Amino acid sequence: MKRVLFVDDDEAILELYHQVFSREGYDVKTCLTMDEAREHLARFPVDAVVLDIRLAEGLGLALLREIKAKTPKLPVILSTAYARYQDDFSSWLADAYVVKSADLGELRSALRRTLGEGP
Repeated sequence: MKRVLFVDDDEAILELYHQVFSREGYDVKTCLTMDEAREHLARFPVDAVVLDIRLAEGLGLALLREIKAKTPKLPVILSTAYARYQDDFSSWLADAYVVKSADLGELRSALRRTLGEGP
């Protein structure tokens, strides 16, 4: 079972991700802050990270840079409501960039691709 860490400052979104992706067979872990995510990543292995860009305490791009510096092969998917960050050089470190939507199809596909589970 692949373990996926979702980092978002919106509890409702995290609950949605937990429900949907757990049903799809993933071991879902969630964090509301970058500090929680750092702590989780330091203590537990994960197979992928889904990271919101705009978090309450700052930009998730800083966490993306940290993750890629420590574990360059760990897949990170940026998930955001703001398409404008696609042009930020830091976002290019991500393995995928998904604009949030009520339809989780794009995120689902990006997660499968980054985990090598198909298209």
